[in-house]
Amino acid sequence: MRNYCLSKENNLGIFISNMEQTVVLVKPDALQRGLTGEIIQRFDRKGLKLVGIKMLIMTDSILDEWYAHHKDKSFFPKLKDFMEWTPIVAMVWEGLDAIPTVRKIVGITKGREAEAGSIRGDYGMSGSQNLIHASDSPDAAKKERKLIFKDSEIFKYQSASECLIYTKEEREGK
Repeated sequence: MRNYCLSKENNLGIFISNMEQTVVLVKPDALQRGLTGEIIQRFDRKGLKLVGIKMLIMTDSILDEWYAHHKDKSFFPKLKDFMEWTPIVAMVWEGLDAIPTVRKIVGITKGREAEAGSIRGDYGMSGSQNLIHASDSPDAAKKERKLIFKDSEIFKYQSASECLIYTKEEREGK
């Protein structure tokens, strides 16, 4: 019997170049509630590839850049206090259409209105303590990745399951 994933025509040894990367943060409320493993598992089971992960305390300078669009809003000081409350877990996930895929798994911002089955829909009730952050665009993902990760902390590797997740045409960008 032929091994499908290891066959030459499935190009297992070739890195897929058309993959998108997105940044996900497990926020302090999710960390405190013990949801980090569940959150990672959701993306893993979907077929996304984890290429970077670290735990850190968000600093004032990172938060000022991260939330620059909220800097002049009245809630900004409370947002910063919340994000500095405990460490967060930052991740970079990779896959075809990773940004919209991750955002669908995460759910809309307000947990009590989020779809059942999404992370916020299953575990959240609040609009501000909403468990998780996910990049909303390729530009945002690049900016967020640079704020938290060094290039040496993002790993390029071939996943043995990619041939089971994507067709040969999808892996080749066709």
